[in-house]
Amino acid sequence: MLGAFVGKAAGLLATGVVGAATYDGVKRVVRSDTVRGAAVTVTSWGLRGARAAEAGAERVRLTTADIVSEARERIGEQNPPPGAPAPDHEH
Repeated sequence: MLGAFVGKAAGLLATGVVGAATYDGVKRVVRSDTVRGAAVTVTSWGLRGARAAEAGAERVRLTTADIVSEARERIGEQNPPPGAPAPDHEH
């Protein structure tokens, strides 16, 4: 019975020591500039991606406006000035 108790205690002690060492290691990594630098890098990639998507969406919007304008010219419609409300638009 005493042997089983000592065996369990040794197992718990080993688990605690490994857990404490792991915790200290993680704490050191988090405090270092490595994690912060990685977070800044990933965020900068996200910002670049968002800006590229915005630029692409703007190009699509302008191209679509040019196509609609040219189509209106072909059928003889006059293009409304930019920002003017649509003539058949009701609220």
